[in-house]
Amino acid sequence: MKKLILYASLVAAILVIVGIAMDQPALYKPAAVATAVCLAIGLGAVPSLKGYQYTAWIISAVVAGMVYPEAFKNWGGVNLRDKTLILVIIQLVMFGMGTHMSLKDFSGLASTGKGVLVGLFCHFSIMPLMGLLLTKVFHFEPEIAAGIILIGSCSSGLASNVMVYLAKANLVLSVIVTAMATLVAPLLTPLLMKTLAGTLIEVKFIDMMMEIIKIVLVPIGAALLHDFLKYASASQKKKVNVLGIVSAIWIAVIVFVLQKNISDHALLQSVQLSGFFAGAVLAGILYHGLYVRFPKLDSIMPLISMFGIIYFTTVTTAAGRENLMKVGVLLFIASVIHNAAGYFFGYWLSRLFGMDKNSSRTIAFEVGLQNGGMASGIAGSMGKLGTVGLAAAVFSPWMNISGSLLANYWRRRPVDEPQKQEDKN
Repeated sequence: MKKLILYASLVAAILVIVGIAMDQPALYKPAAVATAVCLAIGLGAVPSLKGYQYTAWIISAVVAGMVYPEAFKNWGGVNLRDKTLILVIIQLVMFGMGTHMSLKDFSGLASTGKGVLVGLFCHFSIMPLMGLLLTKVFHFEPEIAAGIILIGSCSSGLASNVMVYLAKANLVLSVIVTAMATLVAPLLTPLLMKTLAGTLIEVKFIDMMMEIIKIVLVPIGAALLHDFLKYASASQKKKVNVLGIVSAIWIAVIVFVLQKNISDHALLQSVQLSGFFAGAVLAGILYHGLYVRFPKLDSIMPLISMFGIIYFTTVTTAAGRENLMKVGVLLFIASVIHNAAGYFFGYWLSRLFGMDKNSSRTIAFEVGLQNGGMASGIAGSMGKLGTVGLAAAVFSPWMNISGSLLANYWRRRPVDEPQKQEDKN
């Protein structure tokens, strides 16, 4: 069936060419979407290309958003760019990613201390500075330029762990760097944005920090609580359940009492944030209860994350279509340069700091691959999905393609020297 669908993508591609030649939008527009979707499905029939299916779906989202922009702005009176909707979906994306993280991931921190420090330093210096340089070279409009700096200032995502696994590099180091980059992002991302992009857009440090905590730490915290409950003793589970009851009461107090009576903005923000953490406790407990009944749930959650990222890509492309028509090619060139610089400097700076080759390959992925979902979520919370969010929509597909290519290249060229254990701090 998938082979037939792959052949159908070729037929649809021919219709696209014919439709463009005849200047018939009614022909080439649906044919373009059909080509992209059929290709995304059909790649599953080719073992060597199966790993690119997710990237193909991202490209399909871009095509659909470009061809039918109005269809992805509002559905049935619902604004698809609504801040609350964006927040809920990005939290689902991050929670899905978090279900593939574990508290055990942090256990190797002591033995990989040097590698983690090198990885964090390279990630939060090379990528934002390279993003700033590209905005100076290409002279993008302020909000689009800010989006490039934003994606460079975000943490690495789980895609880097997948690429490191495929490349047979240092997976333990990769997982810990990703986890630590995620934890420090609420502080470093707004700090970098305030410093490097403060003249391009208004950056409210505290507001952005709060949003990143909601977007990243809260859902991942809920996922880690679920992981804790998998192995918790009966007494530990009882304590968590009590905490859940307290959390539910606290949320009720915030919604029905405090939210109506607190006028100070900063205090209200803090109270609301505590409510989000209480919600994370409840979400972790409820999800774990579902997991006990449906053990395959963890394997489904990453698919939900993928759907969420595809949603963001489609809506962002639709919202920013006019800007993409003007600067789409330049943005793609910028994404290639930005990504390549991450791989190159990530690898060679690691070698300069005395890391072994396998660990340096790992740092290259950790530096070169950013969390596009996080960047989209921040842009959405700012109400600037169609401008600040454009870089994430363009950069993300290319990062998946280049990461897969580099991972397979290094996989075929294993390191000759034995893996050296990281220096302990």
